[in-house]
Amino acid sequence: MSETLRVYHNARCSKSRATCALLEERGFALEVVEYLKTPPSRAELAGLLRKLDVPAASIVRKGEDIYKAEYQGRELNEEQWLDALAAHPILIERPIVVRGERAVVARPPEKALALLD
Repeated sequence: MSETLRVYHNARCSKSRATCALLEERGFALEVVEYLKTPPSRAELAGLLRKLDVPAASIVRKGEDIYKAEYQGRELNEEQWLDALAAHPILIERPIVVRGERAVVARPPEKALALLD
């Protein structure tokens, strides 16, 4: 297969590593974006959310210290969540796999297979 999938990846995350391995086993080339080293812009995040077809709040990692310190218990609108995710990329759930105009949060890793249809 020659198609390349983009994976927003955290190398320290076992689910993210497993997702990359699963896709590579199926013959896909991967464009790996280590989003903690090269965070997506606010505009890129908005585009990802359109492809995921979910609101920003649904990809927020609520177990992170920054979430607990700054956002827990607060009601934020879509724009405020986009600002928070852009300012604190550690809050972005991972891995996110993108194929064309579709994307999924691959938790568990097998959810990435939905993009292969």
